[in-house]
Amino acid sequence: MVNEYSSSRVFDALADQMARAEFRDELVSEVRAFAAEEREHGRLCGAVVEALGGEARAAFRDEGSFPEHLDAASQREAVLRNVLSVSCLSETVAVALIGAEREEMPDGPLRELLTGIWSDEVGHARFGWRLLSEYVPLLTDLEKHNLCRYLSVALVALKEHELKHLPVDNVVPSNGAELGLCNGQDARELFFETVRTAILPNLSALGLRPLEVIPC
Repeated sequence: MVNEYSSSRVFDALADQMARAEFRDELVSEVRAFAAEEREHGRLCGAVVEALGGEARAAFRDEGSFPEHLDAASQREAVLRNVLSVSCLSETVAVALIGAEREEMPDGPLRELLTGIWSDEVGHARFGWRLLSEYVPLLTDLEKHNLCRYLSVALVALKEHELKHLPVDNVVPSNGAELGLCNGQDARELFFETVRTAILPNLSALGLRPLEVIPC
């Protein structure tokens, strides 16, 4: 619930940045729709918490300001850095993790709900890969070099974030699969596999490679 509401703020900020950088209106509208989807995900997750006897309340989580990347060579490059980080990295990992949780769940209302969330996350990830495939060929040599340099930083941040939220000692109860809970060690292994076999090869196909070797 908390993660989904946090993601909605990220997509709202990304849409604002894209509008300032004069990306096409339909692209900006698509990202604004992603923010609305994330808010709906948060509402649905909160409803599940309430249905299970909990209280769907949480303290506001301030994760800092949205990165504007003022050191970028252009507004276009700055936007693509965030698209890479948000959609191509974070959302692609989310697709893998949620998909694995979904596969373990028995048929029923919770699996149906998670399937809807998973489907939206697939759309968020595909948007990023589609946007990169359109814009990377248009980049100047400097913009592309900067994007590769940023990729090294983004991959380190992704690793730190995911491992922080996938504790290795997180062992699910016997009925955990029914609720979409995942074993921490299994989730970590899936994260690394996703980076190695999906994210890095797709970036490489676009001509984007981290300038520093990232141990994944």
